[in-house]
Amino acid sequence: MKKFAFIIPHFVEILDLAGPLQVFTEAKFYGYELSLEFYSYQDEITSTSGLPFFNIKNYKEAELGEGDYIFMPGMDDKYVRSIPFKAEREFFNWLKASADRKVFVCSICNGAFALGHAGLLKDTECTTHWRRVEEMQAEFPTAKVLSDILYKKSNNVYTSAGISAGIDLSLAILEELKGALFTHKVARGLVVYHRRSQNHTQNSIYLDYRNHINPSIHVVQDHLIDHLSDDNSIEDLAELVAMSPRNLSRVFKEKTGTTILEYLTMLRLEFAKTMLNNPEYTIEYIANKCGFKTARQLQRIIKENKTPANYHVEK
Repeated sequence: MKKFAFIIPHFVEILDLAGPLQVFTEAKFYGYELSLEFYSYQDEITSTSGLPFFNIKNYKEAELGEGDYIFMPGMDDKYVRSIPFKAEREFFNWLKASADRKVFVCSICNGAFALGHAGLLKDTECTTHWRRVEEMQAEFPTAKVLSDILYKKSNNVYTSAGISAGIDLSLAILEELKGALFTHKVARGLVVYHRRSQNHTQNSIYLDYRNHINPSIHVVQDHLIDHLSDDNSIEDLAELVAMSPRNLSRVFKEKTGTTILEYLTMLRLEFAKTMLNNPEYTIEYIANKCGFKTARQLQRIIKENKTPANYHVEK
């Protein structure tokens, strides 16, 4: 039986721990025989939200072998920078020894710093929360820290971005183990309808073009998000906010930095990437739901794999 060992450090971030844990708990509900285990390297543990933990086994009691998993969740940033944390050499050596035995070692958020201190990130592509990327690169100069990715697998080391990205990582691991259909059932059970792959960035099309306070443009953006498959003509959008088509086009570009058509295409492509994680959907169905004329058009745009500003936009 495969084991999933969760390390609970002092000042643990609850969602970094609970998110991945719930993925595998749900997998057990759907019949996957696995063992969930909990360990720590300290006697007294309190989460960042003040929730205490008691009677957690010491990591030295763990009996993990090839193919098992260790999860290291994120912690309070001040603690990660502290001398007591950096002095946990015995624990870090255990992480390294576990990886050498071909145990998979996974981190969520700044839990990656523990992997770095264990020497697991040397010449290794990895990631962490976007706020800690520069700091991690500076502390571990031989690591190849990626700044714009949700999670990364490098050999038997997995690292993920902050908080909810741990759920994405765990679903990806589950898919490697049990396949896409089983993982889809688990995601549905968790009410996670937007499964994100490691190709999704930590930026968000739904947020990055909303850094303005123009209410009319927000109304148009909300309408586009909710009506991806509609025609969305400039005339209809302008009527929605009582503006002329020409004025709407001008103000939209001024406030968001992109055109309406470019923005709509980015929304459609993002939603298509999300739907592609569902094995029950055909490419034709996805193209139709996202507002693309044909599956071929969608496939071509995905293949181009260009940054949002360079997407080839077609009417």
